[in-house]
Amino acid sequence: MKRGEVTKGSAWALVTGAGSGIGRCFALRLAQLGYRLVLVGNDLRKLECVRAELRALDAAEVRIISCDLARAEAAQELYDRLRAAGIAVDVLINNAGIFSFRDIIRTPAERIERVIMLHCLTATQLCRLVAREMAARNGFAAEPGQEGDNAMEPTPEGDAPAAKGNEPATTGDAPETCSAPAAKGSAPAASAAAGSAPTTTGTAPATSPAPRRRFHILNMASYSLWMPFPGLTLYSASKAYLKCFSVAFAKEVREAGIRVTAVCPAGVATDLYGLTPRWQRIGLRMGVLISADCCARRGLWALWHGQRCTVPDWWNRLWIPLCKLLPMCLIRPIRRFTMKFQK
Repeated sequence: MKRGEVTKGSAWALVTGAGSGIGRCFALRLAQLGYRLVLVGNDLRKLECVRAELRALDAAEVRIISCDLARAEAAQELYDRLRAAGIAVDVLINNAGIFSFRDIIRTPAERIERVIMLHCLTATQLCRLVAREMAARNGFAAEPGQEGDNAMEPTPEGDAPAAKGNEPATTGDAPETCSAPAAKGSAPAASAAAGSAPTTTGTAPATSPAPRRRFHILNMASYSLWMPFPGLTLYSASKAYLKCFSVAFAKEVREAGIRVTAVCPAGVATDLYGLTPRWQRIGLRMGVLISADCCARRGLWALWHGQRCTVPDWWNRLWIPLCKLLPMCLIRPIRRFTMKFQK
């Protein structure tokens, strides 16, 4: 099997911002790897189009959830809907984003709140909620210590109960549909009872622990985090947070069998920046932009290989030191030129 590939229909992947661009390409590639999919976005029509496209490719199962993720309560609401549907996520792709190119003093307060909510708060809360469940499925639990302090420790039982979301769905694609919860305690109780019975031949041979599952979380950051230029203040700062969070979070949850990757692409040929299809094609020909599918493919490659941070296309990595050292004598004329593009 290829890296990341699973037995068809045996695992769930959740993709936010899946209605177009990079999110759509993530969904297509994950479907080809055998995953059942939950597509999340705020445009139901686009999500329906992607679901139809995935069905044409014989995807295992596709569910859609229309949700505005740029709200304080969005992550918890989304997670609750997953729990109600009996879905346990194996791969989480935090791809949803809002591009902002405008000086901060000219940016409406509501837009500032929405960008920070989506890129920072919702992504962080989704990582926390989903990773806690992933860790529990691998026999780890967040043990409460002092207030606000959760440490990942292995549970005494070792293996977590079977994930509800990996059972075949019986009620179609509606994410609100609840499947009956699996009966708890029967199998573990039987094994516990067997283990408590006295033996007649001395010490019983130790049973080998069940292999742990490997889970994955991918957060879409941005190359602009190395470009704190005028107009990009809000966008680059929020993406810098997401990258730093992802790298540190990856170290926290590694022992629980969870791999976390931050992907920091430079220019991608999508509608995010407001470029017309003609300019996107020109950017692709010039090599200034990469395709959305190329970005998704390289992002997933880094995820399967356990990289904590990746910049698609090696030549973009060469420009990072230059971006950091660009003097104000060059930034000022760039600022004057780009003011007409701010919106």
